[in-house]
Amino acid sequence: MIELDEMDRRILRALQEDGRIQNVELAQKVGLSPSPCLRRVKQLEQAGVIERYAALLDASKIGAGLTVFVRIWLTSQDAKTVDHFTEAVQRLPQVLECHLMAGDCDCLLRVVTADIDAYRKLQIDHLTRIDGVQSVKTEIPMQKIKQTSVLPL
Repeated sequence: MIELDEMDRRILRALQEDGRIQNVELAQKVGLSPSPCLRRVKQLEQAGVIERYAALLDASKIGAGLTVFVRIWLTSQDAKTVDHFTEAVQRLPQVLECHLMAGDCDCLLRVVTADIDAYRKLQIDHLTRIDGVQSVKTEIPMQKIKQTSVLPL
């Protein structure tokens, strides 16, 4: 874990709000002059605290308006089965997240598709055909209450 001081936290909070903020504006916002601010941002990038910058898209406006959560049970949790499953899931762009779980299911996926028909096709053509998949259960959210990419600092 990287040791962050309060200035680092201010910079990270500001960048999480607006990753395209110009350095001069960022420096002003956090109370630094531009050169030390840029130096700190570069250090945070080099340390891997800032992994990358990205644009957040409105999924419904690009034909990916349905989000489902998929619970996967594997035939085994041996390395070969898990590795095969994770490699197959990596190739599916509709799978935004894949977590190996402790508990009831083996893996939890967050999947986006255009609609329920597109999801069903993904499930039939891909998810259930991955060697080692024993069972697939889909959870369909009724309402999005909160979704953020902002980490608490």
